[in-house]
Amino acid sequence: MKPTDVSTPEYYHKVVDCQWACPAHTNVPEYIRLIAQGQYGDAYLLNRQSNVFPGILGRTCDRPCEPACRRTRVDGQPVAICRLKRVASDLREDISHGLPWPAKVKLGKRVACIGAGPASLTVANDLLPLGYDVTIFEKLPRPGGLMRTNIPAFRLPPKVLDEEIEMIVNLGAEMRYGSPVTSLAGLLKDGGFDAVFVGSGAPRGKELELPGRREGAANIHTGIDWLESVAFGHVTSIGERVLIIGVGNTAMDCCRTSRRLGGRDIKVMARKTRKYFKASEWELEDAEEEQVEIVVNHAPKSFVVENGRLRGMEFEKVEWKEDARGRLTSTTVGTVVLPCDDVILAIGQENAFPWIERELMAFDKWDMPVVDKVTFQCTHPGVFFGGDAAFGPLNIIWAVAHGHEAAISIHNHCQGIPVTERPAQGMKTVSQKMGIHQWSYSNDYNPSKRSKMTHVDLRERFKRLDIEVELGFTPEQFTREVERCLNCDVQTAFRDKLCIECDACVDICPLGCLTITPAEESEAALRERLTVPARNTSQALYVSEALPQTSRVMVKDEDLCVHCGLCAERCPTAAWEMEKFDLLLPYAGAVTGCQKP
Repeated sequence: MKPTDVSTPEYYHKVVDCQWACPAHTNVPEYIRLIAQGQYGDAYLLNRQSNVFPGILGRTCDRPCEPACRRTRVDGQPVAICRLKRVASDLREDISHGLPWPAKVKLGKRVACIGAGPASLTVANDLLPLGYDVTIFEKLPRPGGLMRTNIPAFRLPPKVLDEEIEMIVNLGAEMRYGSPVTSLAGLLKDGGFDAVFVGSGAPRGKELELPGRREGAANIHTGIDWLESVAFGHVTSIGERVLIIGVGNTAMDCCRTSRRLGGRDIKVMARKTRKYFKASEWELEDAEEEQVEIVVNHAPKSFVVENGRLRGMEFEKVEWKEDARGRLTSTTVGTVVLPCDDVILAIGQENAFPWIERELMAFDKWDMPVVDKVTFQCTHPGVFFGGDAAFGPLNIIWAVAHGHEAAISIHNHCQGIPVTERPAQGMKTVSQKMGIHQWSYSNDYNPSKRSKMTHVDLRERFKRLDIEVELGFTPEQFTREVERCLNCDVQTAFRDKLCIECDACVDICPLGCLTITPAEESEAALRERLTVPARNTSQALYVSEALPQTSRVMVKDEDLCVHCGLCAERCPTAAWEMEKFDLLLPYAGAVTGCQKP
């Protein structure tokens, strides 16, 4: 095997599993350390550089970082990364000095953003400080997109939403509310814009065309439309018996909202078992805590309508089996009719672009615009997509990541630079050594279990629709939780020329992740010869240059390492060092935002 190249950020970045898994590559370990030091404002600003909405995402993120967290390999429970993000937001001091600042000089370039959701807002956040004029067209009377219309107030208080959106709007965005774009061709021809970004989301809920659907339409609702009507006060009640069809996160918001609008007997109907649910586990737990029943292995068959009124739904009861190739097959074992007053369809969302003339750009077989996954430009130069509008429904953090990349492309396009020319990621590493056996970070292993979120009492939370259920961590809880972080960005840096092959590091490593061994041609063979065989091939091995004494190599299994620093403490020649890795992310104009002078 060739020695590992640590001169570029790719290797170390992947070792920081949480940051690697985050679509926006938020510097998770560093903001957790800042929280531990009581620097909540700094932690918030560090978050905001990459994810733009720390307060919003601290309550609503799908948390792709947490399943990747190395702590799960130690005790099976990830650090509560998302909820610590909320701690920084809730406890921050005045951070206005660190926010992007309106540009003093305009570039004379105009950008239109269609939709005021997270992707468009991220584009505006990145371009406005550079001097672009950004106009955001929004069909609704307020900004936020599906963050406002589809996430209930008991999960995301409007105050938090408004506050973080205002940080962007106040940079000088021109907001045009109640202004749906009805023709992209017209906007391109008459708008006078140098670039257009489409961040209109996936605004159409999927239908369920079964017998009785049209006859009982008055009491059969599409999930995202129904949640929007609730958000704007057009719907204030629902029947006592409610069936929710589907088991994704939208279904969880629908069933919990129904509980607050008068529903008493609420059932979420799932075609498969819990193993195959799309909803996050914590969303399911919150719904069940609120006495929502989740019914598995029931496939919708028809709506039962009598005298023009919905009376129930008929379901097929099914059993599922996996074949030898892991594919599921179902067998119907009976039918059942469940009475209900209302049905909410939450079986997914899809895109709708009736306002885009098909001759303008290429569409694929699913009637989606063909969008480049690196530049986010469609086949029409100067038109870019992001968020759910680009590749279908994902989540807020993905929309933010798309917005950052699209902003780079828009900047390049407006400056005459090829959109394919992407600024490179950078890195810096800094020694954490403070003394012979002292480091600038807490490297003691903390055995605490993951902190549990406290909730408003059940008797209180249903009194109003806007009572936030999660209360946030107490100081005692987040003080323990920050210590659970293993500081994966503090890397074990090895200097092969200083190594005397004394085996002190190998002996002291508590997890057996170090091995000094003859070099191997094959990585597979090398993995089997380590102190502990390295079977997780998704995590790289570190392989040094040939050591000066015997020409053997130092090998480290990154999958096992918990960054305790004992190897560096024990090494008599300082061949091992602990260095903090900082990933330098590029943004539009190669800056992260202009700050107030």
